[in-house]
Amino acid sequence: MPSVELVLYQEEFQRLDQALKKLRQEANARAIFLIDKTGQQIAAAGELDQFDTTSLASLTAGNVAATDGLAKLIGEREFSVLFHEGKRDHIHISIVGKRAILLVIFDERSSLGLVRLRVKKANQEMEHIFEDMLQKGEKGAVAAPQASPFSEITDEDIDALFSE
Repeated sequence: MPSVELVLYQEEFQRLDQALKKLRQEANARAIFLIDKTGQQIAAAGELDQFDTTSLASLTAGNVAATDGLAKLIGEREFSVLFHEGKRDHIHISIVGKRAILLVIFDERSSLGLVRLRVKKANQEMEHIFEDMLQKGEKGAVAAPQASPFSEITDEDIDALFSE
């Protein structure tokens, strides 16, 4: 089956945004980021002005990629959850539907157990949203196949262009 590129429509963005806000409240987290695997931020909630969000997103994606390499070296398919404990702040990283990375930053107002529990629930909700996006993308791909912008150019057109 050919890979269908996911398109983030306004409706799905709002659903993801609401899921992040709900997770932030339920997990009592400082900030939550949803990042694609290339390191681009998709959505975020919380104390965002406290962080360099661009660097955080790209470094998180790099961390996940490096950890995937470590997993393969020891014979695992992947490590779906990562945890980093700091003096004040902690980071919980998980994979959402093999498509995105969920980064939760929390402090002493919360606990790892609470974050893990709430992330697991939110992960399922976000996986459903990604499935809806995939289905929309498949319908769009079937309904309107996109031809290459160069498909109408003939060899004669190219010869005429360079002979002038």
